[in-house]
Amino acid sequence: MTRSQKIIIRILSLIALVLIAVLGYNGYQFYQLYANKPLGPSLPQFAPQTMPPLWTPTVGTPLGLVTYAPTISFPATKTPQPVCGGVGVMNVLAIGADSRSDTYQYGLADVIRLVRVDFSNSKVSVLEFPRDLWVEIPYIADNINGQDHEKLNQAYLYGQPGDGFAYWDDPSRGPGLLALTMNMNFGVVTDHYIAVNMRTFVNVVNAVDGIDLNIPNQDYADSTGLPIGKHHLNGDQALKVARSREEGVFARVDNQNLVLCSVRKKLSSPETVTKIPELLTSFQDNIFTDLTPQQLTQLACLGTKIKPENITFASFPQELFKESRIMDPVFDKRVFIWDVDFNILRDYVARFQAGTWPNASPSIEESDESEVSVVCE
Repeated sequence: MTRSQKIIIRILSLIALVLIAVLGYNGYQFYQLYANKPLGPSLPQFAPQTMPPLWTPTVGTPLGLVTYAPTISFPATKTPQPVCGGVGVMNVLAIGADSRSDTYQYGLADVIRLVRVDFSNSKVSVLEFPRDLWVEIPYIADNINGQDHEKLNQAYLYGQPGDGFAYWDDPSRGPGLLALTMNMNFGVVTDHYIAVNMRTFVNVVNAVDGIDLNIPNQDYADSTGLPIGKHHLNGDQALKVARSREEGVFARVDNQNLVLCSVRKKLSSPETVTKIPELLTSFQDNIFTDLTPQQLTQLACLGTKIKPENITFASFPQELFKESRIMDPVFDKRVFIWDVDFNILRDYVARFQAGTWPNASPSIEESDESEVSVVCE
């Protein structure tokens, strides 16, 4: 090989290295852009969160329905660093829409949960909101003859783009209007949202080859229609359990908690973890969310690290709610609603978002006034 040939080869090698470096940098930049791009429109701006009011329960005041496995209390220590590259705390509005289509044009919010994800302490708390709360909904009065109140689950519907709705023009649509309504009425401040319709839920469960559901006692057997013991359910069967209301709306919440725990357990199993990137890709067009692919990966990562006893399901105290009816001009009839003091609910919400309620280890007094049972295994 001549000297000039060697020089040419060196020059070509140098050019190839530069091209590889440029392509690698551009590829990394493209990945970063994609990974950090929200999959859906962001939520609107919320009012600043206020500090929890100095309210203490008096004798006989219900302390809330909490469904969780008891956790271990530790002395106060320095807050650990977030795991999985996540932020310290992320509040996510989770919505289960009753639409059976693949699109998000219509549908009521059949399930409404506020999820507090604590990456620093590897904990997840889930607060259920009854859908039959009579609330003020912004931006709807001009569309329904001046009426500005409706059920909470209808805030989602009125924000959807289907014909006859789209009562506000924010890109976040139903999730945004529902989040704004919850902020206005209860002081809820959410960072992100994720909405899943019934068909997508069924497909997700089927994609992981079903879930294993344990019916722990007769109460759950009565409300789910399944005998005590372990059952393997496909997507349709899991949806049926989650929507069952044989024993009332509060028992229905417990059924949903059972299903959610089972889904979480399946997603964190070794045989499923490797499929998570593929699942995220497969269903990103069927789930309406403003989370980024990177954030979804962080949540999936946390799911593999979190202990079952650090997953808490909370509900407002049943004793606070009284059955009532109110005249609804939209339907031209009296409709069922829950009569409850919103100021008390706001207090619970403030404590929930601050991470001070529900307590990790309930006191004796709290145990006496609250129903506590193990759900997640």
